[in-house]
Amino acid sequence: MSESLRASSLEGVLERIVFANEENAWSVVRLAVPGRRETVTAVGNLLGVQPGESLRLEGEWTIDRKYGEQFRVESFRTIRPATLVGIEKYLGSGLVRGVGPVMARRLVDHFGLETLEVIDERPERLLEVEGVGRVRSATIQKAWIEQREVRDLMIFLQTHGVSTTFAGRIWKAYRDQAIEVVKEDPYRLALDIFGIGFKTADRIAMSLGIPPTSPRRIQAGLLHVLGAASDEGHVYYPGGPLVEETARILEVQSDLVESAVADLALDRRVVIEPLAADSGGAVFLPSLHTAEIGIARKMEMLLATPTHPVSLDVEKALEWFEARRKIELAPEQREAIRKAVTQKALVITGGPGTGKTTLVNAIVQILEKKGRRVLLAAPTGRAARRLADLTGHEARTIHRLLEFSPKSGAFERNAARPLNADLLVLDEVSMVDTVLFHHLLKAVPSPCQLILVGDVDQLPSVGPGNVLRDVIRSKAVETVRLTRIFRQARESLIVVNAHRVNRGEMPVLRLETDDSDFWFVEREEPEEILSEIRDLVAERIPRRLGIDPVEEIQVLTPMHKGTLGATNLNAELAALLNRRTESITRGGRSFRLGDRVMQIRNNYQLDVFNGDVGRIASLDEVDREVRVRFEDRTVTYDATDLDELVLAYACSIHKSQGSEYRCVVVPLHTQHYVMLQRNLLYTGMTRGKRLVVLVGSRKALTLAIQNNRIEDRFTRLAKRLSESAAGASC
Repeated sequence: MSESLRASSLEGVLERIVFANEENAWSVVRLAVPGRRETVTAVGNLLGVQPGESLRLEGEWTIDRKYGEQFRVESFRTIRPATLVGIEKYLGSGLVRGVGPVMARRLVDHFGLETLEVIDERPERLLEVEGVGRVRSATIQKAWIEQREVRDLMIFLQTHGVSTTFAGRIWKAYRDQAIEVVKEDPYRLALDIFGIGFKTADRIAMSLGIPPTSPRRIQAGLLHVLGAASDEGHVYYPGGPLVEETARILEVQSDLVESAVADLALDRRVVIEPLAADSGGAVFLPSLHTAEIGIARKMEMLLATPTHPVSLDVEKALEWFEARRKIELAPEQREAIRKAVTQKALVITGGPGTGKTTLVNAIVQILEKKGRRVLLAAPTGRAARRLADLTGHEARTIHRLLEFSPKSGAFERNAARPLNADLLVLDEVSMVDTVLFHHLLKAVPSPCQLILVGDVDQLPSVGPGNVLRDVIRSKAVETVRLTRIFRQARESLIVVNAHRVNRGEMPVLRLETDDSDFWFVEREEPEEILSEIRDLVAERIPRRLGIDPVEEIQVLTPMHKGTLGATNLNAELAALLNRRTESITRGGRSFRLGDRVMQIRNNYQLDVFNGDVGRIASLDEVDREVRVRFEDRTVTYDATDLDELVLAYACSIHKSQGSEYRCVVVPLHTQHYVMLQRNLLYTGMTRGKRLVVLVGSRKALTLAIQNNRIEDRFTRLAKRLSESAAGASC
């Protein structure tokens, strides 16, 4: 509640960002204002500003009943500071790469009030300052020019009511052509710039005078809806719902949208296939259509091409493996291995403890003994490392197996330069989306055997498609489904309960006091659950197991928002587990030295991928860089790349796929109602290796187990594969 006093303007130096919401641009900041002893609180759209900047604000003074006097901002612009202190703060704030607080002080001590003018107009004089050589001088000059161009872009974005947070990323994509590109086609932003959605691009377009019924706008809206559908896992979208959804979002007539679909199809910007259930057909983005068609064709070719002949007595091979490993294989395992070493392609699926790893070990060792060239791969770094540890054989991520080249922006391994393999074993296939699977198959030589391993009952891939389920459903490839839990695995309550949940049964619930690897801590209210999680992660579990809470405990939650969502849990746990003060802020997001972080999109230039988890190893305020140590390398991020990182003390269950953690803590509450599903809970439970702790209400647990509704994804892969298999058998 606030009371408006008077319209006014205000100038000051930004001291601190108290709060910034990147979704709606609302910010709370503190400014040092000449003539005022205390800092002034300003609230409003101020995203993109940085501490040390001099700002001129337009707005009005208000009295908030809770927080007192505030300046409510209607518009703002940055101005050059006019005092020595202001110039020093401005330069030392991290805005200019190569200039930190120490160098800023030296520059101001030497040039005084002319400092900014010297950098702007006579940069050769920078060599007069102690510690500035030719390399540092060139770095400062380049950064100053870049910052000036970014500033121009920020002013342009402000003029059109858009958060300036994205200015650096837009400038990085288009450089000195940024403003021209945005003016010419603002809808490119939604396609080219991570974090900018259609609504933001549409707002710019409207302010530039593009009419609501413009074909360009409607086509962009259609592509936006198709892109959103692919983000939800769909490979295509039915034409009827696509037109309805687009017309609703754009507030235009359906006939205009139908015309736009036809125009996009003529330009090959979408592909339409007949669909019996929808007169509008199945509408694909071209890349997804190409990938799905390509998978079906390559699988048909693989299955039709025989392997290079090898002399193999399967029964003797099985005896050899049993003797070497000092185990006795179960009949179903022996049968699965017979199929794997004789069939061109095979799917092995099953839950935890059913012996998938034993099968992979047997297949790899038997065929390598016969001189076969064997490659092992998995979708994520964690999954690949786990596969290597379990098999004793080198395993790589799919991206590294295919040798992605940042220079060319493409995979070096492809149809023209296939993999050197007679057998490829791909693990965690439930995580693999349609596009990545297509790229992989292109690089598989036709005589190569292919074994796909995964748990079909887990969540499907984050990206579009449902590859493992579709391959099994098509019946084009022989499938071995493992159901027997072996004796050693039966001793784990994690394994037993995962299978119970997967069958729709309540898990066996043990209290924290029991010497078990599965606990249930019953709490009803979200605040109580949050309090328990804080105490479990920071105190009770580390004390009981003697483990590092940051490295070895992962909180997995069904949702991102709310008291028990990933965003709030990360804020709570970061404050609890990391007391270091060194930090860097990007928009409203702060990272501290030592924070556990996760990459949230594939960045081929940096060679980091969606779901990679690391720790912040160092912060460089001078060069505005953050270095993150992942398990096998350290990656340097500049300020514009930081929105690809999120805190990872907690993460969504979807993001945990392919990973295993020593200890997993899962909150369950009815506020997660829309996400309480059996396969979600099952996936979360199967991520824990030493301990799984469920914290929440029995009602929420029961709802999750009873809800076996699996949302179908719009794909045609199963149909294509089955048709190919039928054609090949004729």
